[in-house]
Amino acid sequence: MPRGARLDAPGTLHHVMVRGIEGNNIVADDEDRRYFVSRMGMVAAATGTSIYAWALMTNHAHILLKSGSSGLSIFMRRLLTGYASRYNRRYKRHGHLFQNRYKSIVCEEEPYFLRLVSYIHLNPLRAGLAESIDELESYLWSGHAVVMNKVRHDWQDRGYVLGYFGGRESSARKAYADFVATESGLGRQPELTGGGLIRSVGGWSEVKSLRKRAEKQFSDERILGSGEFVRAMLDETEDLVKERLPAQSIEAAANERLQEACGKAGIVIQSLQGGSRMKACSELRKRLAIEYVRELGMTYAGAARLLGISAAAVNNIVKRWEIKV
Repeated sequence: MPRGARLDAPGTLHHVMVRGIEGNNIVADDEDRRYFVSRMGMVAAATGTSIYAWALMTNHAHILLKSGSSGLSIFMRRLLTGYASRYNRRYKRHGHLFQNRYKSIVCEEEPYFLRLVSYIHLNPLRAGLAESIDELESYLWSGHAVVMNKVRHDWQDRGYVLGYFGGRESSARKAYADFVATESGLGRQPELTGGGLIRSVGGWSEVKSLRKRAEKQFSDERILGSGEFVRAMLDETEDLVKERLPAQSIEAAANERLQEACGKAGIVIQSLQGGSRMKACSELRKRLAIEYVRELGMTYAGAARLLGISAAAVNNIVKRWEIKV
């Protein structure tokens, strides 16, 4: 199954997870942690990204954010590329630090926001990096201490979180702390780290019930939310794949676009796929590469096969386009 295109409309709530390549550490000491956190704040401020919750672990990190006008991809690229460059210089290493593709789940706010905040902020406690709820309140490497007003990061929107618990700072903070303490007994809650039908409707029993009633629930692995929310998100972002298509269907759709685009442009398909350097061929390759990856969810290699270029070339085309938008 190919990887789906990102749902990257500005103002979208995302649960983002980044991991070290092959499970390796992404921080070695507190200096690394300070730089990661400060860079996250700097890039958030520069891109208008709202950050509500975060936890920096040893080999991965979680962030709950609402994307700014430039979308999620620009924020993540600036955060991860800048951090990895400094990390590599500091430790005289080369190569990738993070897994090439971070995971991002679009989340429906009303039923999931507070659960996601507590789930993310409780990560250090579950991992044994903080030994108790009380210790977590002063733990420097998660946003819980910021919400509790024990650590200050102006770029973290603690007020938005506390607003769910009332208008008075002290009582809202206490209600938030009580909520997190209650949530700490719920374990890992894997439903909060992905989307799809099972998570959206509440488990396999509900899926089976839907099937018995011959009811269809709209779903997407990239989205955590109700069927109505999934449909609205896909419509809003103009994603052409409203349910995960099998690879054959994606390739068929890509071939159809290729034939139609070449016909309109008066280009012979064999010329485009044969590496012609004519300007019209180059421009059409760029446009189709972006559509194949961003809209159809094709892999770089799949798009490359149809366009007669390398997967690295497709990757570069998409990256340059994302920087511009």
